[in-house]
Amino acid sequence: MFIVFLIFTGKMIKTNTSSGIRVQVTPSFRPDYSNLGNAVYFFDYNIQIENQRNSEIKLLSRKWKVFDSMHAARLIEGVGVVGETPVINTGMTYGYSSGCDLNSELGYMEGMYTFKDLKTNEIIDVLIPRFELFYPFRFN
Repeated sequence: MFIVFLIFTGKMIKTNTSSGIRVQVTPSFRPDYSNLGNAVYFFDYNIQIENQRNSEIKLLSRKWKVFDSMHAARLIEGVGVVGETPVINTGMTYGYSSGCDLNSELGYMEGMYTFKDLKTNEIIDVLIPRFELFYPFRFN
């Protein structure tokens, strides 16, 4: 796993590759959906999933841990992502965006996707790399 910092945008990209599946996450703070006076900090995250295997895969489910520095962690589980259970062909990338709210300026998310290899029927768990969620103006 490696981390790339994009200085010109202030965004951090986290990437993990395992079992021939690459997961890349780019989080960002959304002031337009946040309400700082009521301690609501909203973050988007963009996910890119690249199939580097020799066969098609299907994303079956997701599990997330959402940590908020002022509250107990939340666990989120469900079928697919954003209402889909996509099939990703060899060499192709599937992307989606979603969001998360925190009640503090600092937190993180991490998790796991479960895939099925459609050629071998193998069930594959792939870690979603931990990525930080932080109110960027707090550190200025």
